[in-house]
Amino acid sequence: MKTEEAVNPDRTVKSPRSKQGEPRDLKETPRYEANDMARALEIIRNGGIILYPTDTVWGIGCDATNPEAVKKIYDLKQRDDAKSMLVLIGSQGELQRRVDEVPEAAWMLLDAAVNPLTIIYDRPKGMAPNLLAEDGSLGIRITDELFSRTLCQRAKVPIVSTSANISGRKTPRTFSEIEPEILEGVDYVVTYRRDDTTKAKSSNIIKVSDSGIVKIIR
Repeated sequence: MKTEEAVNPDRTVKSPRSKQGEPRDLKETPRYEANDMARALEIIRNGGIILYPTDTVWGIGCDATNPEAVKKIYDLKQRDDAKSMLVLIGSQGELQRRVDEVPEAAWMLLDAAVNPLTIIYDRPKGMAPNLLAEDGSLGIRITDELFSRTLCQRAKVPIVSTSANISGRKTPRTFSEIEPEILEGVDYVVTYRRDDTTKAKSSNIIKVSDSGIVKIIR
């Protein structure tokens, strides 16, 4: 049974944090250049694809509601479109708008998460059909990272986020590990955080069905 908190439309994502319950000092986070964000937004809005930093590894992204843009990413990654990709959003309010009904178990997992968490939902709304899994589900993650969160909020659409590699090859953990095929295959490469040498990790993935069944995928 849902609690009042779970259906509150004013629910907002917590401040970025370095560990559970402890807000990160945003003064220590370097700001992106305004023209870098403007260019990424322009490409997204015009149906192009970008390479951008996220709360995990660098991602290839596009407007998740645009099937033609989504196809460009599948083509670049040489990936079968039967294998779905996940999307990023910038707030819990956006999650409520993009999923038909968010299970209470999902809210509990989000509240408890310390590391980036992607949750697979049964009934996403308004997404490109070729982005969904065969059962119609989709992985969605609320990003805390500055650039990707702002990008999602300003674009006003979910943004695809898939690892910056050809399908089957090793996932790059830093910008310097990304292969030329990917760098040359996107319409814009974001400059923000290119010099970040932190070895990023992929997110945890959990599937939460409408009936409340929870399955750990990764």
